[in-house]
Amino acid sequence: MSILAENTEQVLTESRTMRAATVERTDVLTKVKALSLLPDGVHATTELVAGFYEVGAETIKSLVKDHRAELAENGYRVLTGAERAEFVRSLGDLTLPPARHTALFTRRTILNVGQLLTGSEIAHRVREYLLNVEESATVAARSEAVDRAELAALQMRVLAAAGGIVDASWLELKARHVAARALGEEPEIAPEDRPLYVPDFLKGKGLKRGDILSVQSWFGRRAMALYEAEHGVRPGTRTEDTARGSVRETVAWTYAALPVFEETWDRYYAAQFPQAPAQLSIAGGAA
Repeated sequence: MSILAENTEQVLTESRTMRAATVERTDVLTKVKALSLLPDGVHATTELVAGFYEVGAETIKSLVKDHRAELAENGYRVLTGAERAEFVRSLGDLTLPPARHTALFTRRTILNVGQLLTGSEIAHRVREYLLNVEESATVAARSEAVDRAELAALQMRVLAAAGGIVDASWLELKARHVAARALGEEPEIAPEDRPLYVPDFLKGKGLKRGDILSVQSWFGRRAMALYEAEHGVRPGTRTEDTARGSVRETVAWTYAALPVFEETWDRYYAAQFPQAPAQLSIAGGAA
């Protein structure tokens, strides 16, 4: 028996945090038993909830009294006066018994009742189902985390072996991505460190596929020459897979080199393609 199953009656009835984590799983209700609602298909009365859990209405009222704030957070409300009269009219042919007020439960509230209610076999089965679902999700999450960690370890070894062969800043960027994925997080990358690709830059300038294929090679060479003239060194390189499955070495451009790309464009291509959009910003949009 699992750790969660050992304390089926206590885990949900005693832990509000656990109840909050599972209260969205309203599909559990109809998997345990057929659920009757008012004609609007959304709400149930105290009597309908009591019938679902096979307990007396007073039991439900007592539970509401003890946990009203939590139940209200999950959809419980009481209608009185004109609001109640309007709701009764909206139900059409169904006539609710005369009363000064009517308590309404949504599916979420009904599930919340099942999380709290003791002495009901139906509520017990609802909690068991919730805990089994939660445990299955936890096991799956652990397995996924292990897979991510093993893959990240292999990728980090490959990156370490590439040290001194490809651009150090590109290696660091890749390592950040690998580490973030292993932790199930999004990598925090500075805008200027994001990879910049010649075809994407040219596409952003409005060039069609044929023009991009024609321009990109010489654009890269000219950008390389400008970069070397301004910085005194050539930009680093990285390896990438081609569409045919081979591996090639390319320049490891990042958005830090965007001014060089824009200068290359203005010098050699702006006049040839006068309808191009405005300059791009390091953040990726038009300046």
